[in-house]
Amino acid sequence: MENRSELVFFLQGLNDSLTNRQIYFSFALITYLLTIFVNLTLIVVVCLEKSLHEPLYIFLCNLCVNGICGASSFYPKLLHDLLADSHVISYIGCLSQIFVVYAYVFVEFTSLTVMAYDRYLAICKPLQYHTLMTTWRVAQLLLLTWSFSLLEISVGVALTARLPLCGRHIHKFFCTNWEVVKLSCSDTIVNNIYGFVLMFSHVSQTVLILVSYTHLVCASLRLRSNRRKFVQTCLPHLITLLVFTGSLVFDIMYSRYSSSSSKLQTLHNMLAAEFLVVPPLINPVIYGINLHQIRYRILRNFSVRPETLKPHP
Repeated sequence: MENRSELVFFLQGLNDSLTNRQIYFSFALITYLLTIFVNLTLIVVVCLEKSLHEPLYIFLCNLCVNGICGASSFYPKLLHDLLADSHVISYIGCLSQIFVVYAYVFVEFTSLTVMAYDRYLAICKPLQYHTLMTTWRVAQLLLLTWSFSLLEISVGVALTARLPLCGRHIHKFFCTNWEVVKLSCSDTIVNNIYGFVLMFSHVSQTVLILVSYTHLVCASLRLRSNRRKFVQTCLPHLITLLVFTGSLVFDIMYSRYSSSSSKLQTLHNMLAAEFLVVPPLINPVIYGINLHQIRYRILRNFSVRPETLKPHP
């Protein structure tokens, strides 16, 4: 397997699902199109409405852009394989999918951390908020989010690409770093150490978010206006974090403890792909429903009689 350009992996995750592949194809296509639609709708609304050109909504747009990237790293290949007789992916294609999938994961975590910081300033330091969260600061945070995340995954993919491989069979229907590392016939201790470093880094981000929410809850209990702001802007953020973290835990548990001879392949497929399916779809829905500024403008744009709609005070 020295010639990497000709190396292909066999994806075995769909082997037990071929009898119903037309149903799965229809469901996957509808879900993908719906994911793109809800994310693009929120992005377009925020871009067109000058009143929404605020840090909170800019960070939310960034979350939606990342959701589209994450979904697009997964659905096109899945849709192709559901209609194909053989499920293979080239070595370069596999590494590329790993890069985009994990970039999505890391950007999601970092974006949620940045949004928690933004909400902390807005509720705990409202008088200093516009001084601290300037346009330049927003641009810096977005640049940091993407550059830091892309650097993380670039190192991880480089460490994986150096490994000699003694297998070609991947037990999922998409490529993940852990599945490729398991195929290596050399020492993977460096990859494991780097994996633990990344895990510690993002667990620390989760702890930082929880600490910020402790301050937010305390501040919200003091003022009625803060309680309303917390429910409208912080609660969807917390739900988003829990959904994404829970989905990722399912994937980790699947990767670590699943068996290739499992009789519940379809269930395992759903759990393995949940972090790529659920968060990109429900994030814009959660924010679109809960943030009345966005909800009003979406309804106004899609309503037949927009003049009958009034924004909440």
